[in-house]
Amino acid sequence: MSKISELKSFSKDIKGKIIFDYDLKKTNWFNIGGITKAYFKPESLNELISFLKRFGSKEKIFTLGAGSNVLIKDELFEGVVIKLGKNFSNITLLSETTLVAGSATIDKKLSEFACENNIGGFEFLSCIPGTIGGGLKMNSGCFDKEFKDILLSIQAVDKTGKILTIPASRIKFIYRGNDLGRDLIFLSASFKGKFEDKQIVQNTINSLKDIKNQSQPTKIKTGGSTFKNPINQTKEKVWELIKKSVSLDTKFGDAEISQKHCNFFVNKNNATFKDMKNLIDFVKQSVKSKTGIDIETEIEIVK
Repeated sequence: MSKISELKSFSKDIKGKIIFDYDLKKTNWFNIGGITKAYFKPESLNELISFLKRFGSKEKIFTLGAGSNVLIKDELFEGVVIKLGKNFSNITLLSETTLVAGSATIDKKLSEFACENNIGGFEFLSCIPGTIGGGLKMNSGCFDKEFKDILLSIQAVDKTGKILTIPASRIKFIYRGNDLGRDLIFLSASFKGKFEDKQIVQNTINSLKDIKNQSQPTKIKTGGSTFKNPINQTKEKVWELIKKSVSLDTKFGDAEISQKHCNFFVNKNNATFKDMKNLIDFVKQSVKSKTGIDIETEIEIVK
C-alpha cells in the first residue's frame, strides 16, 4: 500500500485531481458510503497510465462509473477510487453504422447519438442508468437486449498500465457478466448497429422509456435492480420470487423495498450500508426459504 505522501507527490505532477478523504456518498445513487483514502480523476489517458504504472500493484483500486448500481460500505475504503471524466466520454462515428464511445459516456447519450445518426440497435441503452464502462463490466441489458449484442471490441488498460484491445469474439459473455479480468479499466468500446430512420429509432426509445417509467421507480435514492433474474433455475422473474416470499413493507432502518418494483431497494432518508445489506440478505434468505431458489445480487457491493 502506498503512503499518502507518495500519492500527494504524484498529484503535484498532473493536471487531473486527487482528492484525499473523499466522501463517497456523493458518488452513488444510493447516497450511501464512507470515505475513500484517495479519489482520482485523471485528466488524460497518459495520466491514468502513469498512475497505474506507479501505484497499480500497490493500491486497492475501484473504478466508479455513474454510481447507479453500487452499494459502498460506510467504513474507510483503504484504496483509490478512480473516476474517469469528460475526456473519456467522447463518441465518434466510424462508419454509417459503427461508432466508438469512451467508457465514461452515459448510456442514454450513446443511444441519443445513434438515433441522431440514423443508427438502430442502441435504443435499449436509453433505459440503462449507467456508463458504457459499467455496462461493459456487467453486460448490462434490458428489453431482451444486452451490451454483447452490439459490441465489436473493447479497449482497456490493466493494472500495470498496459493497453489492451479485446475483440468481442474473444470474450465469453454470460447473463450480467463476462470472463474479463476484474482489474481491467475500460477506456472505450466500438459498437455496431444497423441503419434505421431516426424517427423510427426515436419512437422505439420513447416506447421503451414509457414502459420503464410505468414499472420502475424514478427520482429516488435507489441502486437499480438489486438481484439478477435466476435464469438457470426458473422462468420466473426475480421480482415475482421476491413478491411471494417477502412482505413489501419489510425495512431495516431507512432501507426499504420499492412499492413500485420490489427488485428496487430504496434509501428512504439516511440508510446506512448495514441497513441496506441487512435488507438484501433478508430478502435473499427469504426467497431461498420460500422457493428453494438462490438469487444473486446484481448491484456491486464495494467493501
